[in-house]
Amino acid sequence: MKRLAFLFLLLAAPLQADSGFPPAALANTQLRDPAKEAKAQALMVTLRCLVCQGQSIADSDADMAGDMRALVRQRIQKGESPESVRRWLIDRYGDYVTYDPPFNGATAALWLAPLAMLAAGAWLARGSFRRRRG
Repeated sequence: MKRLAFLFLLLAAPLQADSGFPPAALANTQLRDPAKEAKAQALMVTLRCLVCQGQSIADSDADMAGDMRALVRQRIQKGESPESVRRWLIDRYGDYVTYDPPFNGATAALWLAPLAMLAAGAWLARGSFRRRRG
């Protein structure tokens, strides 16, 4: 019986992810000024949904992403630059909120790992070619 209850809770968890409240103002409504909406859209595709984690806030249907879209649009509408909105979101949610994290001690592995893998692949390929020649 306990396993059945646990399974039910596990399966019901995604249903609890959304609040059921109506979406925030401007979450699904474009700004009237096309230039400001373009800035907001360009910024939203670079920001990661903290709930979905694999989608940008522009693509996600999660309530959190809607709140973040509304926040981005409100700040852009007030005249803030996309970069200042981006900095504010990074300060609030951390580097994880952006698909382009800055280079620092915490993110160095993200930036250096592809280069290390490329170097290792080149080294292995070089060794393989040398053995074929010799």
